[in-house]
Amino acid sequence: MEREIATRIIGEFSRSLLESLELEVVVVGAGPAGLTAARYLASRGVRTAVFERNLWVGGGMWGGGMLFPRIAVEREAAPLLEEVGVRLRGEGELLTADAVEAVAKCTSSAIDAGARILVGLEAEDLVVKEGRVCGVVVNWRAVSLSRLHVDPVGVLARVVIDSTGHEASLARMLEKKVPDVRFPTPTGKMMGEGPMFAERAEEEVVRYTSEVYPGLIVAGMAVGAVFGLPRMGPVFGGMLLSGRRAAELALQRLGR
Repeated sequence: MEREIATRIIGEFSRSLLESLELEVVVVGAGPAGLTAARYLASRGVRTAVFERNLWVGGGMWGGGMLFPRIAVEREAAPLLEEVGVRLRGEGELLTADAVEAVAKCTSSAIDAGARILVGLEAEDLVVKEGRVCGVVVNWRAVSLSRLHVDPVGVLARVVIDSTGHEASLARMLEKKVPDVRFPTPTGKMMGEGPMFAERAEEEVVRYTSEVYPGLIVAGMAVGAVFGLPRMGPVFGGMLLSGRRAAELALQRLGR
């Protein structure tokens, strides 16, 4: 039985990984924006995989506000949770949801739509050819944590979505590795995230969700880090709407 267990696990994941080496869209970061983008893309038949460096998904949703496992969401964004079965409570323009329920249902709905989610794998570099991002370079997160020298492998994609949160790690990596890169910001460089201003942040994180370099779209808190937007705290409507907007932009880029 031991051999059969190992054979099934290794064989099944190897198949999944091999099928993820060339995709239409790669999403990096399985937070609310990344999961929403992946669900929308996969539901439209786009070959999509999400790479998440942690062994868990959900980004900042788990902790809710100050470890109170509840999240807030504006009524405008409520349909994005309701359509995956998340129960919302409250009246007026601001509603609440159970953080655990939101993570679980956003994740399961993305998988049900056909997205593949691979945990424990981080994007440590980008594939850039002729002035365009055309993939990511991945390795096991455990390798970087252990500081071992192990070469990564490339994953090709027509579009890459950076939904890595406050770090905006893909955009930051691109700025470091391609010195002449110019982002569509006032300085042409990453602006860094500003202090909290929830109303403005929620509006602008959706408005500024965009393709910041050919082949690279930023979504969620990565948008704030690139464009110098305020942070918003434990309200997630902007994250969800940004994820949907990123998917729409990716579909346009794919000609769908």
